[in-house]
Amino acid sequence: MMTQTAPRYDFASDNVAGAMPEVMDALIAANAGTASGYGTDHVSRAAGDRIRAALDADAQVRFTASGTAANAFALTLLAQPHEAVLAHEHAHICTDETGAPGFFGQGVGLIGLPGASGKMELAPLEAALAQPDVSYRQPAAALSLTTATEYGTVYSEDHLRALIAPVKAKGYGVHLDGARLANAVAAGFDLKSIARMGVDILVMGGTKAGSTPTEAVVFLNPDHAKRLDARLKHAGQLISKGRFLAAPWLGLLGENGQTGPWAARAAHANAMAQKLAALMPFPIKHPVEANGIFVEMDEPVLERLRGEGWFVYRFLDGTVRFMCSWATTPEMVEDLGAALKRVA
Repeated sequence: MMTQTAPRYDFASDNVAGAMPEVMDALIAANAGTASGYGTDHVSRAAGDRIRAALDADAQVRFTASGTAANAFALTLLAQPHEAVLAHEHAHICTDETGAPGFFGQGVGLIGLPGASGKMELAPLEAALAQPDVSYRQPAAALSLTTATEYGTVYSEDHLRALIAPVKAKGYGVHLDGARLANAVAAGFDLKSIARMGVDILVMGGTKAGSTPTEAVVFLNPDHAKRLDARLKHAGQLISKGRFLAAPWLGLLGENGQTGPWAARAAHANAMAQKLAALMPFPIKHPVEANGIFVEMDEPVLERLRGEGWFVYRFLDGTVRFMCSWATTPEMVEDLGAALKRVA
C-alpha cells in the first residue's frame, strides 16, 4: 500500500486557500478604533450598501461566519416545522449540513429532487409541487436552488426563472445558495437578475470566493425584515463584533455596484479549471463552467495520485473532484497535469 505524503497542492476544495490581500487589507482598516456591536456599526452599513448596489436591489443584509448557518437560518423564514424545502438531491443543504435546516427550523424537512450535473429539472419539481397535502407527510413550502451547483455547473437565468415561476405561483418562498455565486457571475451569470426573478433570500458566498469566513445573507423580501435581528440573535447568528464579518465585503466588492475582486478572482479560478480540463487525461463527467472539474477515476489511480502528495477526494456521484481557487496558479495546474499523466 502506498503511503500518502503531506499534500503538495490541495485541490480538494476552494476553501483551503487563504484570504485574498484585498480582504486582509479591509480587515486591518476595520480594526482601527471602536465600533458599535451586533451589526449596527459603520463597517456593516457600508458593506451592506455595496452588496445592495451590486445586486441593484433594496434589501436587508446580515453577515454570518458559516454558510451552513446562513442557509439553515434562511430556510426558517420560508418553511414552518411541519413543512419541507424542495432542493436538488445533491444540494449542500441535503448532503453536507448535518440536518442543520431541521435543527434551526425545529423540524423543517428536505425533499431531494433529481437533475443532471446538479441542476434541478422542471418536471420533477412540478410533480413535487402537485403532491396533495396529507397529514402524514411534510408538504413543500419553499424551493432552494444553488449556483454554481455542487457539480460546477451554472444555471442560466431562463432555467432559474422556469423553476421559480411555479413555486411563486403557489405563494412559496425561494432561497438561493450562492456559496460559489462569484464563480457563476464570472462565468456570465447576471448578479442583478436575482432580485428580478423573485428570490426571497440569497446567501452570497464570501468564504469560498477568497475571504476569511463570511457569508452575506440578503433578505430581498420585505416581509422578512420584521424582528430580523431578534431572530438572528435567537439563532446565535448575531455577532457582537460584527464589523469583522462585514469588513471583508469592502475588500471583495468595488464601489458603485462593481463586483470587484469577488468576481475578478473567481474568473481566475474558473480559468484555472479550464486549464486543468485541457490537461486532464481522465474522462470529465460534468461540464466545466465554474471552478470545479469532476472526473472518472478508479481507486488505485486515486491512491497513486494521493501517494504523490496531491489531495483530492471522491464526490457524491463517484467522480473525483478537483477544485481551483483564487490562489491556484498556472504552475500548480501544470504540475498537477504532469502528475495525472504519470498515474494514468
